[in-house]
Amino acid sequence: MDARFELTDPSVGPALYAEGHVPGAVYLDLDRDLAAPPGPRGRHPLPDLAALAGRLGELGVGDAHEVVVYDQTGTMYAARAWWLLRYLGHERVRFLDGGYRAYLAAGGPVTAAVPRHEPATFTARPRRDTVAEAEELLGRLGDRRLVLLDARAPERYRGEVEPLDAVAGHIPGAVNRPYTSSMGEDGLLDPDELRSVHRVAALPADADVVVYCGSGVSAAHLVLALEVAGLSGVRLYPGSWSEWSRRGLPAARGDEEAVP
Repeated sequence: MDARFELTDPSVGPALYAEGHVPGAVYLDLDRDLAAPPGPRGRHPLPDLAALAGRLGELGVGDAHEVVVYDQTGTMYAARAWWLLRYLGHERVRFLDGGYRAYLAAGGPVTAAVPRHEPATFTARPRRDTVAEAEELLGRLGDRRLVLLDARAPERYRGEVEPLDAVAGHIPGAVNRPYTSSMGEDGLLDPDELRSVHRVAALPADADVVVYCGSGVSAAHLVLALEVAGLSGVRLYPGSWSEWSRRGLPAARGDEEAVP
């Protein structure tokens, strides 16, 4: 599954796929397939799950298939597809570390031919326990068990700049864990490095970890990195800051690193 995309130019991903891709790979577009249109629930709200399941089936992705997702370099776009498939209950999904660039470096063949797989049945079994919503988070601000991790760039987390949303800052109590800090030159850091970078050992033993970002895309990469680091059960807030800020919910600025 090819999930290459560019937020600054949505035409880039489909163009890259048309130019060349892993033989047999199908393309899923972040805006058209992996998110619903922007609205009150944020800039990249979750897609209609029945529609996504139908689209996957049309492309030949069925319940029995193992899926490998990739993007340019192994970052947030493939992570969004990885997370969504798991949210839909499809456990047989893997993430290509290093992405298409690593595949090319390994000498992998490419093609411009669009595959025609036999239609399959993809059954959506949403795992509601893997998400958190604004109402829950709002009601639990100050709960010591709730650990909120903000995956955005530090300057956006601190509220120094905000290029995309109307309000700058972060959810009160959240600490900053930029998703980019999970990456080395060739892909994800190894598990020990990820545990160190994201300070997994400092988390309370009974922590309920919820991650968010600007619109729920890069936070999926943080979920992936934390799982590789050995931390399971991390939930994602899909609406993220784009929904939270649009609703006028409480905002904080500065650094809250005193919280684990």
